[in-house]
Amino acid sequence: MTEPVIVLDHLSKSFGNVHAVQDLSFQIEAGTIFGFLGPNGAGKTTTMRMLCGLTHPTGGRATIDGADIWKDRQRVRTKFGYVPQRFSLYLDLTVAENFRFFGGAYGVPGAELESRIEHLLRVIDLEEKKNTAAQSLSGGMRQLLAIGCALVHDP
Repeated sequence: MTEPVIVLDHLSKSFGNVHAVQDLSFQIEAGTIFGFLGPNGAGKTTTMRMLCGLTHPTGGRATIDGADIWKDRQRVRTKFGYVPQRFSLYLDLTVAENFRFFGGAYGVPGAELESRIEHLLRVIDLEEKKNTAAQSLSGGMRQLLAIGCALVHDP
């Protein structure tokens, strides 16, 4: 059995009297494919926002690769790739420019970034769209680009 890379221990988030996430606990081991499913309003998005360090838990704790999601937010962000429901792309930038922007935001060095971009373009099958503005892509291609941007820092 391997060590868990993601640990949630009684994680909670309340907004006033509304309990968006209440006493959530689970562990995910390295190499595991994990589906996080539930009905509307179950707290999936709030949980993901806490894991990304975007919102502070009101109770419990969580770690990613041993780093506390709130106290070690910068370290957590290097270990985590997240594509929200409404992903953020810069529609006026090309596919490659979006990769460069997000890679730069994560601090990926120039030569390494270019290598990762070329690799991701092949993996998500957008090599031919490299110089195309994101606004000209189909919805499915935009989603692939958003996934690529979430992976450009090699979490």
